[in-house]
Amino acid sequence: MSVVTSYAPGTPCWVDVSTPDLERTELFYSRLFGWKPAPRTEAAWSGYAMLQLDGIDVAGAGQAAEESGPPVWSTYFASADVAATAERIVRGGGEVVVEPMDVFDAGRMCFGVDPTGAVFGVWQAGRHIGAGLVDEPVSFAWNELRTPDADAAAGFYGAVFGWAGEPLGDDPDFVYRVMAAGSRSCGIWQQDGAARWSVYFAVGDPDATAGRAAELGGNVQREPTDTPYGRMAVLEDPLGAAFSVIRLAEESVA
Repeated sequence: MSVVTSYAPGTPCWVDVSTPDLERTELFYSRLFGWKPAPRTEAAWSGYAMLQLDGIDVAGAGQAAEESGPPVWSTYFASADVAATAERIVRGGGEVVVEPMDVFDAGRMCFGVDPTGAVFGVWQAGRHIGAGLVDEPVSFAWNELRTPDADAAAGFYGAVFGWAGEPLGDDPDFVYRVMAAGSRSCGIWQQDGAARWSVYFAVGDPDATAGRAAELGGNVQREPTDTPYGRMAVLEDPLGAAFSVIRLAEESVA
């Protein structure tokens, strides 16, 4: 098990889930993935949980008011200077919806919306660098933007984070770009509907994980299916936040 100690700018570095019921969310993911919430050492952190595997941060969960919108998994991208990244978001045609702010000594963050409507986070590391485990069992392994305009999205993230990538194949009915995103890769998939970032967690047995999620009160949005990149399923936690699980094929992009 290799522990991550830093992220290059533009790299997907952290994921967290918003929830109207933090305790219930912690319990679900603890039983599904074996994640344990870290002790909260700051009073103001009472509404946020660092979810850990063997004492290493792998994801977060934050208390959110019901009126703030449905529960959702968010993806954050590393930045050496959150304020400068926020400026590039605006210049690129996006919007900054949460201005750059300090998060104690953990780091600095902001939230942006790309021109196609997808919300994403930006993280400048302080004490907290992001996920200490990636591409390991029950850690995040892939981040994917689903958007009605893949070309516009690719241009925006290229301008903001320096990403580059090419379409995967030439099938007009399957428009997908694999983007070099800092020190990792991520996907941009053209689909109808609202633009949103999705997160995939690596698991050894997607079928068993899907069954367990249903037993714990979650939903299976897409039954386990074989793909060229591994067997996967789309799940939903009991509060309604969607996420995917995948058993990565050896030749998969990481």
